[in-house]
Amino acid sequence: MPENHVMNHTSWRHGVTRYQWLVLLVAWLGWVFDSMDATIYAIVLHPALEELLRTSVADGLVSHEVIGWYGGLIFSIFLIGWAVGGVLFGIVADYFGRTKTLIITILVYSLFTGLAALSDTWWHLAIYRFVTALGIGGEWAAGAVIVAEVWPEEKRAKAAGILQSAWAAGFFLAAAINLLLQSYSWRVLFLVGILPAFMSLFIFMWVEEPDRWVKSRSQELLSGAGRRVKLLDLFKGNLLRPTLVGSSLAFVAVFGLWGATNWVPTLVRELPDLQGLDRAVQSTYVSYAIMALNLGALVGYFCFGPMADRFGRRPIFAVMCAGSLVMLPITFLTPPAYADVLLLLPVLGFFNNGIFSGFPIYLPELYPTSLRATGAGFCFNAGRILASTGPFLTGFLVTSLGSFGRAASAVALIYLVGLAILPFAPETRGRPLPD
Repeated sequence: MPENHVMNHTSWRHGVTRYQWLVLLVAWLGWVFDSMDATIYAIVLHPALEELLRTSVADGLVSHEVIGWYGGLIFSIFLIGWAVGGVLFGIVADYFGRTKTLIITILVYSLFTGLAALSDTWWHLAIYRFVTALGIGGEWAAGAVIVAEVWPEEKRAKAAGILQSAWAAGFFLAAAINLLLQSYSWRVLFLVGILPAFMSLFIFMWVEEPDRWVKSRSQELLSGAGRRVKLLDLFKGNLLRPTLVGSSLAFVAVFGLWGATNWVPTLVRELPDLQGLDRAVQSTYVSYAIMALNLGALVGYFCFGPMADRFGRRPIFAVMCAGSLVMLPITFLTPPAYADVLLLLPVLGFFNNGIFSGFPIYLPELYPTSLRATGAGFCFNAGRILASTGPFLTGFLVTSLGSFGRAASAVALIYLVGLAILPFAPETRGRPLPD
């Protein structure tokens, strides 16, 4: 019995080649550095804007409200860039190749993260963050598709779960870098963001274009179909429903994350038992809270794939939406003390962040090879432009409802939209990738 148990536990890894693991590692590292980049901005937001805005304020003192306004504005610009990059480079990946696009996007977000260290004004920083986001959005589209096309059919969901876990790993990497460099200027953290550019050299040397894409692209060129604008094809015939469903599900997930969960630091700072503490001490408690949230997210990332293989894609998306709908109000409204929040955050992270593991599994399964990156990139990112209003909506709701807890709980209602969409979603469990 123990021997059989071990065989069952490890069987999913049997038959995976070294090259397939290499492709997953490359895509995983690309997403790690994406996450690291986004987290670095969150870490340096306050000191960076305090310095950049000081010259435009009469007395040289920059209020938290001013920092919050410009910080939210830059972040919304970043989300729009992410959306544009995801759609644009998804098309590029279908035309010119997944590997080439992966290299280009990593170079873009690495170099422009480094250039952000040269910012002299807030709008310089905004421009650099916009271009950085173009690369981040495109890297996901290329990376998710190349893993889906290279890995064995029956193991794709588990590989996608591993891929999405990179987001949590990137957060911890950024936190570690911040601890090592906390005595240095915020500009140094942005300079560290250049390092992923060196990874593009290894991708160029080791990773080939997937056979699926090579065959499909050759057939397109022979038929002349490669000259058409592929984005329009997502809204034709039997692809219209998957496109609308995929885009709507991604919008729900992104809106819920940025509109509610990302206010966790504010929730923690407002807890009664942390009032009166030194700001540095409060920041330490905030760091532990975010780590707790990401630990739960990591479990969610790994669990989505196996659960989706067993029960189907739609039921697990429904579980994640329902769990987020319930856990956001519980987490933001009920806890009277920091210890209670610390226990609830991993559960919230499991649902609210874990849902994102479904997209590198589900979206590539909805489209044929010639449109896979375009479709996955569009669906995952199109909703980000609307979702970029999430932080501002939450700020408005705080004013209207009187607290961040009530505002975040109101934003949680977006998951009802997700539950309403799912009956129309195609179920793809057990089906091979369409050619």
